[in-house]
Amino acid sequence: DTVDPADFPNRRNLIGQEIVTIDGEDAKDLDDAVTVKRLANGNYFLGVHIADVSYYVTQDSALDQEAFERGTSVYLTDRVIPMIPQRLSNGICSLNPNVPRLAMSCEMEIDANGTVVKYDIFESIIQTTQRMTYTAVNEILEEEKPETLVKYETLVPMFQTMAELHHLLEAMRKRRGAVSFEDNEAKIVVDEEGHPLEIVFRERGVGERLIESFMLAANETVAKHFNQKKFPFIYRIHEEPKEEKMRRFIDFASILGIVVKNTKGSVNPKTLQSIVEEVSGRPESLVLNTMLLRSMQQAKYLEDNYGHYGLAAEYYTHFTSPIRRYPDLIVHRLIRSYQNNSSDENQAYWAEEIPEIAFHSSQMERRAVTTEREVDALKKAEFMADRVGEEFEGVISSVLKFGFFVELPNTIEGLIHMSTLRQDYFHYFENHLALVGERTGMTFKIGQKVRIKVTKSVPETREIDFELLEAEPVAPIVMK
Repeated sequence: DTVDPADFPNRRNLIGQEIVTIDGEDAKDLDDAVTVKRLANGNYFLGVHIADVSYYVTQDSALDQEAFERGTSVYLTDRVIPMIPQRLSNGICSLNPNVPRLAMSCEMEIDANGTVVKYDIFESIIQTTQRMTYTAVNEILEEEKPETLVKYETLVPMFQTMAELHHLLEAMRKRRGAVSFEDNEAKIVVDEEGHPLEIVFRERGVGERLIESFMLAANETVAKHFNQKKFPFIYRIHEEPKEEKMRRFIDFASILGIVVKNTKGSVNPKTLQSIVEEVSGRPESLVLNTMLLRSMQQAKYLEDNYGHYGLAAEYYTHFTSPIRRYPDLIVHRLIRSYQNNSSDENQAYWAEEIPEIAFHSSQMERRAVTTEREVDALKKAEFMADRVGEEFEGVISSVLKFGFFVELPNTIEGLIHMSTLRQDYFHYFENHLALVGERTGMTFKIGQKVRIKVTKSVPETREIDFELLEAEPVAPIVMK
């Protein structure tokens, strides 16, 4: 349960460095820690230190076989089904403050353009000096709350430097064309019995985003290192969208009045980035973001490096969350394995092992995501079952031939079925994603504001039905 630095003479000892973890209030498995400073030459020094789970979860052990089988931790509304036992994930592997811990470190020197000009990847011993929360970091950097500034005054300069570095990295990703989605992540708050009480939004402040920036930098650096060495490796890839799906998305964007240049063949991420920016702040931006996400390929794990389309990154892997993702554990294992033995035999061994690990990990990730969505849908239906008869404002999120879905501000979607629209007989125009009344020309289309009443919510089937009370008038669709 404890680490004695004297037992690890070959590890680089970083105890004494100002290293912090930044996580949500309720996180118990702290698997990443960071440090940042300005260097004499004006560049930034970024240290990303990740819990060395692979030291404890040894190859082919019972723990390892179970972690492989699970592939990932699964986060359901009020609980976690962990990939590795809590005694490890919340104990010896968690980078808790003021105790020595084993880590896998990636230290980077980053210039003013956000480019990593030097780096080092190695096994280390660290001791984090503070367990920070996103809330506290946001209070320091965004709200400048006096009591928080006083409480962490010795660390404030480092957080300010972190924010500077994050903005540089963000600008660099934007320049190369990374697509950043505005997604409202909803958290369902439940009581002891698991009954949903409220739905709250997770706001992503600069604290959340800077950690994301630093993790992306480490993931890219590690992937590039092994790609250039030509060692067998596991990558996180995101291929470019299929042409017909992009075609449909571009048609959809044009319905919203957004003109997309270069619509032949492949669409580069920069074009998509500009579309997302153009609709930002408009009522239909959420719908457009959702449509864009649906047009994208799913990211997955693979032994070949095809880059990451959404991040516009040439090299990408998952190195930063070995407590909750098996591929990250494997990346750590590969780092150690190649450091000790880069022989052809060892490379051939991994070349044979990695494809199955990548394939299985991708499948387990899909299973986890599907389960998480199913549980969310179930809890949302339970939440609305208590609100049958209540009225809400919402926005039309998708239109189909049998009716349309309305999304409420709390992210819950319900169906208004064609059979309940008594105002007229409606025709569905697929290329406009709209329903148009035969006599009245009354139109329902995506992004339109409506007022609804909840008529039915069945948790077992996850079906929620609404009745339309009123809709804001929209310009009728001109048929060419």
